[in-house]
Amino acid sequence: MQVNVILFGRLTDVTGSNTIAVQDVQDTDQLLHRLKERYPALAGLPYIVAVDKQIILANTPLTDNITVALLPPYSGG
Repeated sequence: MQVNVILFGRLTDVTGSNTIAVQDVQDTDQLLHRLKERYPALAGLPYIVAVDKQIILANTPLTDNITVALLPPYSGG
């Protein structure tokens, strides 16, 4: 199973890319754990998680080819 992760803002500086494919994760907790193992600096940055364009507040099951976005805080102007 593949999960497609889209990153924005400072998060792309940490990963070096704005998209990442992650294999064999069943839920958002497992996905975030795997990302923090691969990119330890993510653990120190604030962001919210969206699954298929819906912001989530708790662990969420994932399906094959689902899209998860990591959204850092933003400021308007």
